[in-house]
Amino acid sequence: MAKAVTNTIVENLKKYFGFSKFKGNQEKIIRYVLEGKNTFVLMPTGGGKSLCYQLPALMLNGTAIIISPLIALMKNQVDTMRNFMSEDGVAHFLNSSLNKAQIIKVKEDIMSGKTKLLYVAPESLTKEDNIQFLKQLTISFYAIDEAHCISEWGHDFRPEYRRIRPIISEIGEAPIMALTATATPKVQHDIQKNLGMLDAQVFKASFNRPNLYYEVRPKINAEKEIIKYIKSRPDQSGIIYCLSRKKVEELAEQLQVNGIKVAPYHAGMDAITRSSNQDKFLMEEVDIIVATIAFGMGIDKPDVRYVIHYDVPKSLEGYYQETGRAGRDGGEGNCIAFYSYKDIQRLEKFMQGKPVAEQEIGKQLLLETVAYAESALCRRKLLLHYFGEEYTKPNCENCDNCRHPKAQFEGDQYLTTALSAILELQEKFKAEHIANFLAGNADSAIKSYKHHKLELFGCGDEKDDRFWNMVLRQALVAGLLQKEIENYGLLKLTPKGREFLDEPYSIMLSEDHEYSNDDDDAGGNMSGKISTVDDELFKILKDLRKKISKQKNLPPFVIFQDTSLEDMCIQYPINMNEMQNISGVGAGKAQRYGKEFVDIIKAYVEEKEIIRPQDMVVKSVINKSGLKVYIIQAIDRKIALEDICEAKNLDIPELLTEIEAIVNSGTKLNLDYYIDQLLDEDHRDEIYNYFRKAETESVEDAIRELGENDFSEEDIRLIRVKFISEMGN
Repeated sequence: MAKAVTNTIVENLKKYFGFSKFKGNQEKIIRYVLEGKNTFVLMPTGGGKSLCYQLPALMLNGTAIIISPLIALMKNQVDTMRNFMSEDGVAHFLNSSLNKAQIIKVKEDIMSGKTKLLYVAPESLTKEDNIQFLKQLTISFYAIDEAHCISEWGHDFRPEYRRIRPIISEIGEAPIMALTATATPKVQHDIQKNLGMLDAQVFKASFNRPNLYYEVRPKINAEKEIIKYIKSRPDQSGIIYCLSRKKVEELAEQLQVNGIKVAPYHAGMDAITRSSNQDKFLMEEVDIIVATIAFGMGIDKPDVRYVIHYDVPKSLEGYYQETGRAGRDGGEGNCIAFYSYKDIQRLEKFMQGKPVAEQEIGKQLLLETVAYAESALCRRKLLLHYFGEEYTKPNCENCDNCRHPKAQFEGDQYLTTALSAILELQEKFKAEHIANFLAGNADSAIKSYKHHKLELFGCGDEKDDRFWNMVLRQALVAGLLQKEIENYGLLKLTPKGREFLDEPYSIMLSEDHEYSNDDDDAGGNMSGKISTVDDELFKILKDLRKKISKQKNLPPFVIFQDTSLEDMCIQYPINMNEMQNISGVGAGKAQRYGKEFVDIIKAYVEEKEIIRPQDMVVKSVINKSGLKVYIIQAIDRKIALEDICEAKNLDIPELLTEIEAIVNSGTKLNLDYYIDQLLDEDHRDEIYNYFRKAETESVEDAIRELGENDFSEEDIRLIRVKFISEMGN
């Protein structure tokens, strides 16, 4: 009997879609749907989810109701179905984009029995006249696509999705099918519970996409790095994700002025422009789409070669789904995320003012993103573990951490200490609390539970909480710990963890990455942070800088900062024009110090027969706010820094960062009018003379040397600006 059903399924697959065999679990899923059973389908992007409800809908009596979140996605799905069939009426959508005449036509086709698939948005499903209409139909089953939208723990939560279950009950019971490309065990449980289908048969395909390369880079000079990356891959399709509409517009404009075929996409654009830009990307009239997360759901472009996250995503689920749009044809797919902890802090700020429960969920999801970005473990292993799947290979060979592994150290003692602390706290707390407990940080939460009085408090105080967070993450991946599903985030020992505590054995751990907290405006070059700097040339240039600093009787950092030397060791500037494009080198600084560096780099390039990166000057979009020009002019007019801050909505540290960037690029500024009011002559001279002999420009070193009780960070930064401006520019 089963064989006969199988033959029928395969025959219908061939008849309707032209395929002779199924992918993965498709056949099993379809059989369950045909048998009228509730099914839960977890299948990564590109795995063939749509067929799992399309084929049974065509084979069963009645109409299948497909609940889908986006109008563009529905239209795409309906058009696809109509292409396979001889009659357009086989598939329709019912949503706010239709006029009255179109709605009448749709309802006529459905009532006549032509329509096998009806796509509706959850908002349309709740309308009373639609409910009354659907009550008249024979419904074969309900399919809830993008089901992660149901869960508050999902990356794209839609409150109206949580009302689907009661509406289904009102319209009429039929089997339910939930489908999603991304769901952690927590989200999966939440979806099934909300839909009243905890008894559903769960089909889970592997989340592993072996053809995708994962990399996290420090967010320094990100725009410049993105332009270089795109230019090195001409005619390839790529998607760049940003969190804000403003950044989408700015970045798209900057790519455009650099000769890149690009279009922006975000929810703030009018529907016609948005749709037009999407079509241009699909039709390859543009190579790149710069978008917010509004773009991509259901977009079936198989040859996207790279997905870049300019901003760190809000959750790993969102990240996984967005990166999943690369390499859907099985070919190369590069997934690059730019990471700065400042982005995390900004996202946390955005959450303020939201309900406490929502803030807590958002914070937990952000912590998962931080763990992924900062960890030195295999990226693939981390991602799959997040989705409840174990990756057993020691090295995936297709992520930055596996290709450039960090040194490991013996972790058995640290793991024993961490697991003992979790038991001491009765397995009722999250990683952040446990890490503070281990490190001996008596914060308000520790004190409120009186945990600072427990025997094991501070038992790991030789390391900080960041280190202990790293140990806990790796214990999770190793299967010694698990996160509770209902109270998400509470750490509990697994049976394997308890066995380890009884009889510890060797487990090697890896230190986390320490990414710079600087972002794009801070100068420097991202590539230098990931070991692409030419170390031999870097040493030569440092020696040259030291020689010049002795000749000029200036500290080396006044000549060029390390970040500028690193950029020279990547760009290999061989003339004065190219030298001016180096990070932190303006025209004045290039003219003053550049020739000796250019000459030595040119000789080095010729001797080593180095093929330089593609010649490319990154053009800047004119800064419409003219902030730097405004600051220079205001200082020339001797306007107080507080007044400049008020005019441009900055605080003093932010203004000082802008001033430092101006001066480090070679522009001379005179701040004496402000400094003379702030500091007496003795204090000013003491800081100035410190920088005359200092080895580095570090403010922290200066505070340690001069005494934090006598000088503030602001004092030291101001005099450092004065010193570099007078001595170096």
